Amino acid sequence: MSVSQKVLMGLAVATAAVTLSPLVASQQAQAAPPKEACGLVYGGNIVSYAMTCSQPGQPMIGGFATWRNVPVTFDAVNTAGKTVQVSNYLRLTPNTEASPFENNIEIGLYAEKTGRTTQSYGPRWTEMGSTGGKTKAITAGVNPTKPDRRNHTYMLLRKDTGDQWDVLYDFNTVGSTKEQLKVPRGIPNRIDIGVEMMGGRYIKLPEIANRMQFMDENRTWLRVLTKNTAKVVTLPACSATVKPPNCFKTKLTDKKSFAQWSVSKPRTATTAAPTGQAPAGTGTAWGTGVRVPAVLNGVDQAALQSCLGQDPEACLSSVPGLAECVRTIGVCNAAGLTQRPQQQARPTAASPVPAEPAESIRQRAATAFGVSEGQVAVTSGPAARQLSAVDGGTWVARSSATTAGLERRGLRFEGFQATYAASTGQLLEACWGRLCDDTTSTPPAFQ
Repeated sequence: MSVSQKVLMGLAVATAAVTLSPLVASQQAQAAPPKEACGLVYGGNIVSYAMTCSQPGQPMIGGFATWRNVPVTFDAVNTAGKTVQVSNYLRLTPNTEASPFENNIEIGLYAEKTGRTTQSYGPRWTEMGSTGGKTKAITAGVNPTKPDRRNHTYMLLRKDTGDQWDVLYDFNTVGSTKEQLKVPRGIPNRIDIGVEMMGGRYIKLPEIANRMQFMDENRTWLRVLTKNTAKVVTLPACSATVKPPNCFKTKLTDKKSFAQWSVSKPRTATTAAPTGQAPAGTGTAWGTGVRVPAVLNGVDQAALQSCLGQDPEACLSSVPGLAECVRTIGVCNAAGLTQRPQQQARPTAASPVPAEPAESIRQRAATAFGVSEGQVAVTSGPAARQLSAVDGGTWVARSSATTAGLERRGLRFEGFQATYAASTGQLLEACWGRLCDDTTSTPPAFQ
């Protein structure tokens, strides 16, 4: 059995309740940058990465990140049979004692070219477990699928009891894990953040500025020391001699602690307009038509929306009631509770045919899960209101073929199921291996 396939036996973990304290800098001297692990996890040839990997040197019971919904542009060309996508995510691996590829949780922003002139865009979260994996789109909140340069927050918090984690988007819980490992004593854990890209020659990504923290067992949010952070950038740096589209622009700030990891990938040599600041009118949720109470579960909603627009990294310590709400209730942002319609094309009465035909979905699913098209069955599914507020129904792709799932840990699992919006081709949710058992029937067998 390879190192990446070993089942990790975790050590005991503290069960203190999670309470949030003001942000401070980590002082863990025994930590070190996980250069070798980062190179192994993000060193692929087909996939391009601009990632950071941090090893705080102490048990982590929380991860937090924030960035703006920047616009992603795809070339309007035929890319059938290719996966063209870009994702910016926070990934936390609670226990790396046996392998850098161990079970982990990922949450972030994902954009994919779904057709010649169509694309999907929005947040989702993923669990990679011992027996399989699952991913689900996050559709509640203020403009989750709109590239309006609005700040959003992404958080992972270990539950007060046990070894599983809650997943929060804009300070509201959107899911929980099932197969995460015990948090060990000392160094063996890792928190990563950055950009993953496939088909980069067709993609233009303006600067996306990632700000990240972790929580220690003293219930304090910390910034990782810069000396304990490794970087993997698999495309050369853009320069006078290295031209787009085959290059990244990256910058880690600052020299002492991890304040910001900035990544962009130009499509042409033309300099894109700065995207570090939101345009006027996008700083808060007010004016969006979202009616919210003054206080929700003890959280001052006006203060929260103002903080989200200006400095989300400080919200946990500056917004009255937010830290306690996150810890005990997990429903803290009133403006982020309502599902929003997708900002993408839908079928109409005059044009009832779905934008994405079944054969296109079959091809995309086969490519994404690494199986042949003949091993994928596609059927029409129910309306997707419970998943995405998209009218027009869904396509469900199923297979019993062996697959790596939507991950790259070198593991193989039996079968997958993936649900797509029929109108846009957006991936709404998927599972592979045994983590499909709770939500799907047995995948169909193929001869």
